[in-house]
Formats: sequence, C-alpha cells, structure tokens
Amino acid sequence: MSDIRLLLVEDHEVVRTGLRMLLESQTDMVIVGEASTGSQAIAMAQELSPQVVVMDITLPDISGIEVTRRLKQLFPEMAIVALTIHEDEQYFFEMLKAGATGYVPKRAAPEDLISAIQAAYAGEVYIYPSLAKALVADFLSRAEEGPVKSAMDDLTEREQEVLRLLAEGFTNDEIADQLVISRHTVARHRENLMRKLNLHSRGELVKYAIRRGLIEA
Repeated sequence: MSDIRLLLVEDHEVVRTGLRMLLESQTDMVIVGEASTGSQAIAMAQELSPQVVVMDITLPDISGIEVTRRLKQLFPEMAIVALTIHEDEQYFFEMLKAGATGYVPKRAAPEDLISAIQAAYAGEVYIYPSLAKALVADFLSRAEEGPVKSAMDDLTEREQEVLRLLAEGFTNDEIADQLVISRHTVARHRENLMRKLNLHSRGELVKYAIRRGLIEA
C-alpha cells in the first residue's frame, strides 16, 4: 500500500510542527507540503497533488471553508479533513457543504485525526462523535419535509442502491464490484443522484441518506 500524500494547511507554526511530528511518525503517511495561508494551500495542491488535505478553518487570507470549496471544484477526488478549534454547528455544516469528508476538533486525541485521515483516504466520512450528534439532530428535524420525499421518489431503484453504498463510504470501484456494473456506470449514477437531489458533496449525500433511513447514524 502506497503512502497517503498529505498537505497540511495551518497558519500557526507551533501547531503545524506538532502535526508534522505526529503524522510523520505514521508508516502509511507522507507530508508533501505545508501551507500557512489559503492561497498557498490552493497553489500547493495544484503543484503537489496531495490525496488528503488537513485544513484549518481560520486562515489569514481566505477561510478554510472557501479554500475547501475551491479545491473540491478543482480536484473532486481530493479528500479534505477539517482540523479546527471551531465546534459550533455553523462552521461544521459549512465545511460539510463545501466538501469536507472529515471534521476533527483540535482538542481531539491524535488517534482521532489519524483515523479521520485514513477514512478520508479510503473515501469514507469521519465526523467527531460530539459533532455527529448535531448532524443527526439536523437530519431528524428535516425528516418530514415534503421536498425530500418527492426527490426520493424520483430516484430509480439502482440509484437508491448507489446512494446507500456511497453514503456508507464505499468507493466507485467497490460499488461497481458489488453491483456488477462498470465504474463509469457508477459515476453516471452518482452524477444523476447529485443532480436530482441537489447535493454537492459526499457529506451532503451522507446527511440525506441518514435522513431517509437508508443508513444508520
């Protein structure tokens, strides 16, 4: 298994140094770059092609939320894990909406960040437990909305299968194997899902799937 190529985006050098020491000690990770601003992060991502970006939200020029949004537009397959002091729901939901697949507070144990990076690399979603409760509460509060039900009715049976597997963290290749279809077909179903449900990221997809009872929180 090849090393996970990481880009660290953090404006505080002391914090960045600690992250480097932690992550460089992992046998399956390699840090390809470090950025202290949002503009640096975008430029380095284009130059270095990291597989996972560890993203602070509060940066001196562009917010980590906006950087995440731009990176996902440029590199849809790039995974982004938020590592931040912010634990309020506003930042949390904004990062998910921007395309982050992981959200870890800086007070979390080192093992939580490592797990989040590994999950993101594998195409899965990692949300710190205390924040996952807020996510589920939001899903449940919207469960009876009419537009959600009508949108679900527009999905074909196969699209619902793909939705459930995507939300459970399976990659396109793994879904293709399970359903005995081509990776190209999976990608087409995924595009149709996003269009029909007006979703823009895997985080939103997970949110929708939990709300509809396709997977358990």
